[in-house]
Amino acid sequence: MSNRPIITLSHISKVYANGTVALQDLNLAIREGQFVSLVGPSGCGKSTVLRLIAGLGQMSSGNINWGITQQPKKLAFVFQDAALMPWANVWENIRLPLKLAGISKRDSQKLLQQTLTLVGLESFENNYPRELSGGMKMRVSIARALVTQPNILLMDEPFGALDEITRSKLNSDLLDLWCQQHWTVVFVTHNIYEAVYLSNRVLIMGKSPGRIVADIKIDASYPRDDDFRTSSLYNQYCREISLHLAQAMR
Repeated sequence: MSNRPIITLSHISKVYANGTVALQDLNLAIREGQFVSLVGPSGCGKSTVLRLIAGLGQMSSGNINWGITQQPKKLAFVFQDAALMPWANVWENIRLPLKLAGISKRDSQKLLQQTLTLVGLESFENNYPRELSGGMKMRVSIARALVTQPNILLMDEPFGALDEITRSKLNSDLLDLWCQQHWTVVFVTHNIYEAVYLSNRVLIMGKSPGRIVADIKIDASYPRDDDFRTSSLYNQYCREISLHLAQAMR
């Protein structure tokens, strides 16, 4: 993991047309290879931060600087809703960004097969979304992001609508992938336990207008397994973040 910031947000404010202040003077630096989670109360601007990083909206003031110099900046976004094309099978859903980029079926075949294997979908390439569980649909959504070979992965509550068992399994699988691929990940969640399990850094945002009120380093080694979830260190971090969240909501 590099010590240099790959993303730096400086004095970011976002005010919507109706006068709602979503973010106010937010400052944040994320290092290359970090897994950073944003947690906070509903409406505090977590998703707004992701969308501004992704270039999906305009900030009212401030700037975003990129520390990528040796390779092109490649971002991928995973939303809470898998948003799959119901008329297309798994293979074609994952191929969509390559198709939009003008890459032929022949040229994309090897990369698609590698991505299917990476997320455990190699036996489901011909299935349609209606034939998949919620967890499998989210795997397809993640694969569609990963097939673009990003160096920065933005994830907006991707597992928020899933049951706890499926969520726990996908958390473990995502962490395994991150340990292999070394992306920079910015992950939005309402779930403290998920944030502590996945991240090496948890940022807590206060209630609107959004700002960062605490920055917690999760000093636990990877890989992490179920034993970590029952450890005193894990519970200590969960309690610490819970206290910060309670203060942030006052």
